Amino acid sequence: MVMPASKSPILLICEDEPARHELAVKLEFLDEAVAAADFGGWRRAAAGLGTVEAVLLSGYDPGGLRRLLDELESALPETAFVLLGEEEIPEFADEGLRARLFAEPDALSHFRDLLDVLHKARLCHEHLAGTVDSDITRGLAAVQGLIGVSPAIQRVREVVARLADTEVNVLITGDSGTGKEVVARNLHRISGRECKPFVPVNCGAIPGELLESELFGHEKGAFTGAVASTVGRFERAHGGTLFLDEIGDMPLNMQVKLLRVLEEGSFEKVGGTRSIEADVRILTATHKNLEEMIERGEFREDLYYRINVFPIEMPPLRRRIDDIPLLLNELIRNLEAAGKGTVRFNSAAVSALCAYVWPGNVRELANLVERMAILYPHGIVGVEKLPGKICSPDRETEPASAVREIAPEPAAADPSAAMPPIHGMDLKQYLANLEKDFIERALQDSGGVVKQAAERLQLRRTTLVEKMRRHNIGRKG
Repeated sequence: MVMPASKSPILLICEDEPARHELAVKLEFLDEAVAAADFGGWRRAAAGLGTVEAVLLSGYDPGGLRRLLDELESALPETAFVLLGEEEIPEFADEGLRARLFAEPDALSHFRDLLDVLHKARLCHEHLAGTVDSDITRGLAAVQGLIGVSPAIQRVREVVARLADTEVNVLITGDSGTGKEVVARNLHRISGRECKPFVPVNCGAIPGELLESELFGHEKGAFTGAVASTVGRFERAHGGTLFLDEIGDMPLNMQVKLLRVLEEGSFEKVGGTRSIEADVRILTATHKNLEEMIERGEFREDLYYRINVFPIEMPPLRRRIDDIPLLLNELIRNLEAAGKGTVRFNSAAVSALCAYVWPGNVRELANLVERMAILYPHGIVGVEKLPGKICSPDRETEPASAVREIAPEPAAADPSAAMPPIHGMDLKQYLANLEKDFIERALQDSGGVVKQAAERLQLRRTTLVEKMRRHNIGRKG
């Protein structure tokens, strides 16, 4: 069987020959590259295929499934496995296998369900392979948690990698929820201090009058209620990294004391006189504009230049829409690893998530995934199950790439003139002709480019290709 050069192949394993042939035809109809085999011939069918994105299993003997999955798991380490027509994943599957094994009861019923299954399998394959680009794979190997293929997140990974084994002070900026602490933890992990503590402090979450004691500790009797001597965050982070999050919320009097620590490399506890060495690397973060705060007298300029030796800006999620499918996959894996259940999103839901502006950024996405896992455990989330603000057509803000609609034809003077005669009308054929006309108009307006026509019709490209074949409409690209 000849495989299209633009697609990585799918391996279909099915013991029943007629069922295998029927499913292979469906996959080819969807422009998929497929190699089909029975249980005994899958190795021969897979030989020479190169990278296999997904293995679809149907009509198998339950008794031999465990052995087959063991063989597949060993032979295809970056491939997702799909049990077609099954309700649940087998109990014998361990955590590693469950991360790449899907049970799909409805995939054999409709093309749309089959497309959703293939979409999820591809996301899983991309995650297992560390994404398709070798440079990105190397970046993810060095920098953990900064998932994505967008240029914005790639630049962040590259900057973080360049700062390995340095002691430079870094200021991480960006909107709330973009992952500033993830960057800080990576900077600590790839530095020479990785074996020492990483101590985070949210300056905005601690009352100003308690922040000094929290950072530097205090001696017994230093103030009312100080019944014992305490160790502050600077001492806890000795030899490691102190991460001061939301430093823009730090009071001016504490900014002076922090500046002194940075200049002298030592501090005293509240109520103490002994100087304590501050062997820590300082990383800071904020969602505020510190330069504007300096102009208003709310932040010290000398401290700003001390902490901002090397700036890193975290992009908002709306600027890295291409990363949302990969982030979804990672967040779901984290849920599964934490024993908090699992959930899946179909392609229509993923498209809706990609069209949303995400004011809460990655944190908002993570909260959504966890909420969906609670509401629909082990289920598939469609657009109808998403919160209204995500899929509502009257969202206040739309991305620049919002789908354009086809301009309607001018209405006839007499509304009934545009309608066919009712008596003897073949409604099915009439609707089919109407659909064909719309597709041909979209293709004509798009210069014959299928992808652009699909965007105009608000369809997935594969769905439009299926409809074009049904109506015998030619394609250009």
